[in-house]
Amino acid sequence: MADKKIIAVVGSTGAQGGGLCAAILSDPNGGFACRAITRDPGKDKAKALAAKGAEVAKADLDDVESLKKAFAGAYGVYGVTNFWEHFSAEKEKVQAKNIAEAAKAAGVKHVIWSTLEDTRKLMKADDKRMPMLQEKYRVPHFDAKAEANASFAGLPSTFLVTSFYWDNLYSFGLAPKKGDDGVYTWTFPMGDSKLAGIAAEDIGKVAYGIFKAGQQYIGKTVGIVGENLTLNEMSQKLEKGLGLGKVKYNAVEADTYRGFGFPGADEMGNMFQVYRDFEKEVTGARSVDVTRALNPQVQNFDQFIAKNKSKILPATQPAPAAS
Repeated sequence: MADKKIIAVVGSTGAQGGGLCAAILSDPNGGFACRAITRDPGKDKAKALAAKGAEVAKADLDDVESLKKAFAGAYGVYGVTNFWEHFSAEKEKVQAKNIAEAAKAAGVKHVIWSTLEDTRKLMKADDKRMPMLQEKYRVPHFDAKAEANASFAGLPSTFLVTSFYWDNLYSFGLAPKKGDDGVYTWTFPMGDSKLAGIAAEDIGKVAYGIFKAGQQYIGKTVGIVGENLTLNEMSQKLEKGLGLGKVKYNAVEADTYRGFGFPGADEMGNMFQVYRDFEKEVTGARSVDVTRALNPQVQNFDQFIAKNKSKILPATQPAPAAS
């Protein structure tokens, strides 16, 4: 590892970081080494990374000193936070600041910060189309990441603007569910607008492409996407790709979706409404061509379905009734 540039990967056992670790480890002659950052080196995913050749380092995003130690000697850092673990925009900003502070202390040459746009800039402050959440955010997990960009000022950074994970179909329970009539249905407040989506592993592969490209992406914002599709188009592709019967998309109002009551329903209702109401701005900030240039293997939705059929199919089955 001494002759390779070390990339310290935050979230190494998660979706984005796991994709970057896999990309580094699958390219042994690429000149980079993977340092997998995790809170728990004893978890199965961390052990699997170690078995594949990663250096596993223990650190916690809430402990800046642990991050400084984990980043020491690294060439690059991949920074990402997980809003859905704690649902707090303020905590995300603190964690991002800790990543930036530790990267600066370690003197790394390149930081990629996984971010999103500030959705508040798309609406006037008195716009009533959606509620403010956590007192001052429209979509907290977007807006907080965008605010956190400022923490990386003065660092050699690339801002990577990601898209909706198609992996949410099975990892977040968003796949269409089979009804008693045999029809698979799913419900979103997306109207007929296109949803900017991507396979999570492809985000990691793009990040690897940025690190390999070197200095040219420092100071740049890179928006990535696998494919922009309406929910009706996604439904048709799921029908065909999974061999299902009819998949029906129910379009509802965002207020209805926000009222569904599951944890994060208001957050997700606002998020999908942004994708719907500002389709042009959201899709315009993300480029399939740029994504493909950095990751020539980027998947479209059909390819994602084919690759992940065994994970998606179980997620389409209704939950067993309580006994």
